[in-house]
Amino acid sequence: MPDWGVWIIVTAFFMIGELVTPGLFFLGAVVPAAVAAALIAALGGGIGWQLGAFVVGSAASLGLLRPIAVRHVHLPPATRTGTAALVGAKALALERVDSRGGLVKIGGETWSARAYIDDQVIEPGTRVEVAQIEGATALVYE
Repeated sequence: MPDWGVWIIVTAFFMIGELVTPGLFFLGAVVPAAVAAALIAALGGGIGWQLGAFVVGSAASLGLLRPIAVRHVHLPPATRTGTAALVGAKALALERVDSRGGLVKIGGETWSARAYIDDQVIEPGTRVEVAQIEGATALVYE
């Protein structure tokens, strides 16, 4: 098999590898270097020239193309669902809330609640924040 054919196969492996590892743009950045090495091989360049082109091309691609590609990747933020989405939510104390219990309204729903800090007492009408959810009970603090 000619050297340029080997480089084309290497290029294909890098492209497939990039497809199965999305978002990283590491393997895709060395594809131009492998193509350059294949071109040098097709033009009759020796293995030293091919490897040199691959190494220099890889360094250039990783140093120039990868940072640009990474800046343009917009991954959606992690979405919390269920009770995990309530952590950090604002709530309103409907009844007195202490370490033994109480009631709060979170986003239009009434929840049983306890004070997150054991000796804290939260009076009705106070705005609080949800620190944690334990079962069906919101642990809140001022």
